[in-house]
Amino acid sequence: MLTGSKSSFKIKQFAPEFKIPEKGMNSTNRNGQSKELYGFQCLPGEFVLQRAPLVKRQDAGGTMLKGQLFCTTFRVVFVPERDQKTEADSSDPVFLRDQDIVLASIERVVAGNPLKTKIITPSSHLKFVPEELIIYCKDLRIIHFQFERMTSDLQAIEITLTIARTYQPVKPGAPYAFQKSIFGNSEMKQLLSNRVPDSLMNWFEGSQEWERELLRTGATGWRVSSVNDRFEMAPSLQKFNVVPKQILDNDLKKTFAHFSDGRIPRWCWHHPGGSDLLRMATFQNNMYHEKDDIRHLEALLFGCHPQCVIVDLGDELPTPMDIQAAHSRLRTLCLGDIPALVSPSDEKWLSALEMTKWLDHVRSCLKKSIEVCCLLSDGHLTVILQESEDRDLSCVVSSLVQLMCDPHSRTLSGFQSLVQKEWAVAGHRFLNRFNYSGDNEKEESPVFLLFLDCVWQLLKQFPSYFEITEDYLVAVHDSTYIPIFNTFLANCQRERARRIQHTSQSYTPVNGWYDVVNRQIVLSSAGCPLPSVWDWALQCSPKRRAQFCHPGYTSNHWINRCSDLPSFHKSDASSSSLGPIMMFAKGSLTTPSQILPWRSTTSYRWGHRKTSSIESLPGLDWVLKSYKKSETPKNIQGLEQNPPVTYQCESFQALVPLLCGPYICLWRSCYLRGSQELQCFLHTSSHPCLELLASEVDQLRCKLEKALKQQLTSTGAVENCNNSNNSETSVECINEKIMKERRICTDYANDHQIISGTCDLQHVKIPVHQGNNAQLFSSQR
Repeated sequence: MLTGSKSSFKIKQFAPEFKIPEKGMNSTNRNGQSKELYGFQCLPGEFVLQRAPLVKRQDAGGTMLKGQLFCTTFRVVFVPERDQKTEADSSDPVFLRDQDIVLASIERVVAGNPLKTKIITPSSHLKFVPEELIIYCKDLRIIHFQFERMTSDLQAIEITLTIARTYQPVKPGAPYAFQKSIFGNSEMKQLLSNRVPDSLMNWFEGSQEWERELLRTGATGWRVSSVNDRFEMAPSLQKFNVVPKQILDNDLKKTFAHFSDGRIPRWCWHHPGGSDLLRMATFQNNMYHEKDDIRHLEALLFGCHPQCVIVDLGDELPTPMDIQAAHSRLRTLCLGDIPALVSPSDEKWLSALEMTKWLDHVRSCLKKSIEVCCLLSDGHLTVILQESEDRDLSCVVSSLVQLMCDPHSRTLSGFQSLVQKEWAVAGHRFLNRFNYSGDNEKEESPVFLLFLDCVWQLLKQFPSYFEITEDYLVAVHDSTYIPIFNTFLANCQRERARRIQHTSQSYTPVNGWYDVVNRQIVLSSAGCPLPSVWDWALQCSPKRRAQFCHPGYTSNHWINRCSDLPSFHKSDASSSSLGPIMMFAKGSLTTPSQILPWRSTTSYRWGHRKTSSIESLPGLDWVLKSYKKSETPKNIQGLEQNPPVTYQCESFQALVPLLCGPYICLWRSCYLRGSQELQCFLHTSSHPCLELLASEVDQLRCKLEKALKQQLTSTGAVENCNNSNNSETSVECINEKIMKERRICTDYANDHQIISGTCDLQHVKIPVHQGNNAQLFSSQR
């Protein structure tokens, strides 16, 4: 090895071919040249910093792929050799390829060889030649690259150091430097301004969209108020809030001061049984309440119903600090101790998982959501979620309640609209909770990721009642670690609007500006410096986007197992007088005297009536504790075959998940992606296989029926059936013979302990013999 000769080249060893172009160079030609030279298309303002040829990477199926490794100012790209010829002709996503690693999502960079392993930092100096490069990502992926022997030692060292120095800049807030270079480009701004918004989504940026939501849910007695259109009354609230019709805007303005940060009670969703779900912050202390103010405040609380229940979320749900601590322990468990490169032993792994308390937090959120569903199921009741700041756990519970009770929220467009309404527009502090800049660790807490885990638990137990798939949830999870989307780079709607107004001073789209109230400014990024996370064509290939929707989903799916939700009380919607305001906390309903600041013990005109504990009500043990541990899966499967039991709304039934031990489990395809033993099984999607499996079952069924009919015809069974006194036709007789043959096949499978999946194809299981092994294929038509 010529040590002295290589040190003089450094990056310039191949720099003449990959020289960073000047600002005056045409960006379109530059992107075309990058696709021909590198095998992938660079974004406007994105430059290749380093390249290493002859690199291996293991794909999702376990095959080692050879290719080239690139480090740009935005991402780490691996281009396999087999894709280099076809990559130039394919249509890549504008921002990301499926296997790209965004620099901002990297947690650690580790280089090693058989003798030594070292964590690489921006100030590190490699004194050995790495043979393997391991990238630990914040989204819990672990990517392994291997340098072949023909790879230059200098290139292996330089690309390792380049990745370490680029993903972890020295100055805090430097990750936004890429945003300025990329999205400050006029070509990129023009591209984003021409994006067509998703017409199926409701973005909740204008009053008409809130009116459409009221019409969709059938809510009456409510109106959309624009009293906060300039964010003067409550900076963290949305522009448009849904309030009772009987309250005028002048009276509504007086109520903001009585709540923390001005977050008044506002409408979220209307239950098909007649109840309404609201959200609010806690009351301000030491406030003087005039008679008119009290009348307006109570009108806000009761809404359109004579009774009101306030659900306290502070005592039973984890705090943001608890969520952050649990997630940190979970990351350490799944990724291993990165500095020591060790992980718990297999014998202690489950105990370590329990000690993280992450699954306990998931279970508590689901349980509280079930309790709210029980309250809403009674009808003609106002249920209010109360949190100290109304910006974290209330987002989780309100979203889960709508997912359990509203089938529209389980569709792709409905789920994205739900996140827009209950998270982005409602003022969840995405920017502070994700801490993209790295300088705000005190407020960092992955509350939104806890919500995604809860959604996955519902999806796991009720897969056929969701249009979205596990691949979609993983894509949403991973996108939270990419700091280029306006959905996550703001704490409220006011901050997003400020970014748009700031951009309008320096850039004007070709088609002109829309009105600020118009939703298309935000959703289509017309003049907005950052795109929306729901524009999946910018970050996912068509092949991956095809895996976001369940192939067997139908819009008329209703759950028929857990519809017998109990009622807490009976209310009379026609009653003109207001009833007591009840507090729901720690599993019981009470009417405390100090529930409202302006109601003292002597002036509480309705008195006090302590209700029974909800756990003592008939049937609630089964709902809230989600089946006793003595119940077996056989009993649960038997419940699914019972006819649905309905209540007020016959066509409505809610999803009630199981919460006991084995039913709340770890999201393996998300948290265990770093395990090399599981990567070949977790990354492959099963939904295209289901579609192929269904078609194969249909073909086998037709062949089996045809063969049996020929056999029965040759033996004279058809003539015997026609000549018999029985009224059955020959076709019915043949079908009876076919069903008998299928039962024989099923009994054969059970005797030989052959495992089959769930089958809803006329409750028929068809055996397919391959060699000496008999496998049962089943699907759902």
